[in-house]
Amino acid sequence: MSQEKKLRWGILGAARVNERLLPAIVDAANAELVAIASRRPGAAAATLQKHAPGISGVSCYDEMDALLSDSRVEAIYLPMANHEHAEWALRAIRQGKHVLIEKPLALTVADVDAIAEAAKEHNVTVMEGFMYTFHPQYVRAQELIRSGVIGEVKFVRASYSFIMKPARLYRLEKDVDHGGGAMWDIGPYAIHSLRSCFDNEPLSVTALAKYTDSGADIATSGVFDFGDGKHGHFDISFECSRRSEYQVTGSKGGLKCHTVWQQAGDVPVISWWTEDGRFWEERLPAANHFILEIEHFSDCVLNGKKPFLRLQDARGNCQAIVAAMKSAAEGRKVNIS
Repeated sequence: MSQEKKLRWGILGAARVNERLLPAIVDAANAELVAIASRRPGAAAATLQKHAPGISGVSCYDEMDALLSDSRVEAIYLPMANHEHAEWALRAIRQGKHVLIEKPLALTVADVDAIAEAAKEHNVTVMEGFMYTFHPQYVRAQELIRSGVIGEVKFVRASYSFIMKPARLYRLEKDVDHGGGAMWDIGPYAIHSLRSCFDNEPLSVTALAKYTDSGADIATSGVFDFGDGKHGHFDISFECSRRSEYQVTGSKGGLKCHTVWQQAGDVPVISWWTEDGRFWEERLPAANHFILEIEHFSDCVLNGKKPFLRLQDARGNCQAIVAAMKSAAEGRKVNIS
């Protein structure tokens, strides 16, 4: 990784996730924060002061387009509301900016395709922000799965939830078609972690959901059929205690990632076992997966590398989520083409 040059970042939005991402950009070895913008007057400056007090040289804008026009900004982190991701990503791309888009990348497959086409046309790097895939525990879990030690993957269960607090009720203001609810908030993690354990995309899905008066789902669960008797089960909720875990069962054993949402100082634990009765519990190095994500993206842009998370992967995740929400709404199995 080259340390001679740092990628200059701007943040498009003063969202809550900035408590993790803004310091990550500041602390990343190959990144430099140069600008932040929000449509709420004073919010950009307040966010900067809260999460990176004392930092200098960062422009704070009360207008989004002002940041897009800032020639110092080479890459943009986009944590805006889910339904705004596609619009503002396309605006940034057309300004020649590289874009790291907070999950979900977009709400429709058509929008994912439009982003991919625009990125190719303007020769910029675009990636969906799944920070957990850069953590050592994800890397180790994938190593175990691909090694064959647990055999052929047959079943995966992913469970993600937290109790909705008043400060987060805005996540339920819009219906699912406009990015509201649990599926578009924590569901992308569940679906992505399922998909990452199989060698192919799901063929169909059957799902159930509980909705609020606004049409947002507050809890959704279901089963993806990956063919040949392989299934991915998921459950997500704003009404259950905090969980972020997945368990993989194969023909020769299994493994479990106990906590996907790692804090920077946490010691991650992966447990795995084999059919002959042996059991291992691995404690892996603590890591800040937000910093690792920023450093990876910056390295890709600075050194002309392809990002680990390709836009085809974002397309697959979006397609699976849309199908699951359609299944829940219509009460039937939905095929995924």
